Amino acid sequence: MGWEALEQWGDEIARIEPLVGGVANDVWSVRFNDHLAVGRLGARSDADLAWETELLQHLDREGLTVPVPIPTTDGRLFADGLVVMTYVEGGPPETKAEWRRVADTLRQLHRLTQGWPQRPGWRSSTDLLHAETGTKVDLGAMPPEGVARCRAAWDRLAGRQACVVHGNPANPGNVRITADRVALIDWDESHVDVPDLDLVLPHNAADLDDDAHDIAAQASAAWEAAVCWDDEYAVKRLAEVRAV
Repeated sequence: MGWEALEQWGDEIARIEPLVGGVANDVWSVRFNDHLAVGRLGARSDADLAWETELLQHLDREGLTVPVPIPTTDGRLFADGLVVMTYVEGGPPETKAEWRRVADTLRQLHRLTQGWPQRPGWRSSTDLLHAETGTKVDLGAMPPEGVARCRAAWDRLAGRQACVVHGNPANPGNVRITADRVALIDWDESHVDVPDLDLVLPHNAADLDDDAHDIAAQASAAWEAAVCWDDEYAVKRLAEVRAV
């Protein structure tokens, strides 16, 4: 249906201009009842969008600052692949102190989502020790030697408690920080996995010791290689994963 789905939020809503977003979605600023909001149109399934929007509502209720889904006139949190969310003010983190605040927020996310169900169709990094596919991951498309290296990196995470991970918090564009709060935006890559994957941050802001940082950095590089394979960035990330 496309952007015509905006009609399901009533008459007082209109697109303003495109925003920089992920390649998987068309993201625009919108005006809704005289307030600035964000519209995101993509090809995610209803089950996938239900998982994401329910997660964002949960995190908002628990005190995290996240984009909150704005319901349609009949109360749905999305319609025809479109989600309308509150606009989050702020700028990207720049200093080590600001990245430490990001790490604290991520650990709060991880505490609040222990036991959360997996995003429909997704696999965690440790699931991929045995599974071949999950959402955008297809290990069968990767060189077997590369798969072995990725699995060796993920095997070091085995047995750890899983929770929701944001998926790409080290990208400054996915964080909106002000003097009194840290907000995480762009939850398109969020899923249930081992929290270490979120904690490879600039300045080692999560204060991981050398061994923990090595485990997390190798697992994160392997994940990004697998989930993006085989573009230039994925090839670069795979090169960072040590040979078995």
